[in-house]
Amino acid sequence: MANLEANRWFTEVSDRDGSAFSLRINRKLDEIQSPFQNVEMYETTDFGNLMIIDGCTMVSSRENFFYHEMMSHPALFSHPAPKNVVIIGGGDCGTLREVLKHPDIERVTQIDIDEVVTQMSLKYFPELCESNNDSRATIMFDDGIKFMKEADAESIDVIIVDGTDPIGPGEGLFNHAFYTSCLNALRKGGIMIQQSESPLMHMPLLIEMRDAMTDVGFVDLQTLPFPQPIYPSGLWSSTMARKGEGFSGFREQDADKALFHTDYYNTGIHKGALATPNFMKRAFAK
Repeated sequence: MANLEANRWFTEVSDRDGSAFSLRINRKLDEIQSPFQNVEMYETTDFGNLMIIDGCTMVSSRENFFYHEMMSHPALFSHPAPKNVVIIGGGDCGTLREVLKHPDIERVTQIDIDEVVTQMSLKYFPELCESNNDSRATIMFDDGIKFMKEADAESIDVIIVDGTDPIGPGEGLFNHAFYTSCLNALRKGGIMIQQSESPLMHMPLLIEMRDAMTDVGFVDLQTLPFPQPIYPSGLWSSTMARKGEGFSGFREQDADKALFHTDYYNTGIHKGALATPNFMKRAFAK
């Protein structure tokens, strides 16, 4: 469709990828320039509410479950008995909600640098924030990189890095120093999982991330592709890295018996995501 009416569509143009993505909108709901980034909210015709950060699509009502579920359940079911979880970023609180669906989790600490993101989510995505007052949750607005650097050694079971692209506030989440802090803070067998961009569009960055994780001492990696309709290419990924020992499957029976609701994740999806597509295998082998 050519010549879209500018006032009826939000379009994210991605020059680095040679692509663009549009959603039809009814109206603009809100905009706040925080000390860190520009956060906008739109009401769309078909995807519900839409959050934009610095011109990039972040969260919509219709499809956020793909991302939030794949950023949480694969890592939690791959760990034998996760109790203490840290989320770096995650200001929309959707990943926090998914983590807290696991009844054996004892403590979740979420650290996002920008309180405005959570304020917007509370107002426009209340369903994502329904577990914010869970007694096991601590929500902080601070520097996640500093938090991990100062974390006690071998104190955390799972670290979820739910950040933005490696620009602006998210830039420091993609380097050796940050990964070293995460490795030191994890107990043996602990898992870090990080959103790792599009394996179709951003393979050089994904390889750089995996190499850095290996360089600092993570023993084994798993990159899980999954759909993400509003992000460049529609194909996204998360990468899990394990400390001290390799991955040996996941708690499939526990996942099968889970009493909580999910829209995308199940044991079949988990196993399917572990079947690395050939184009990714070839890139990782170079």
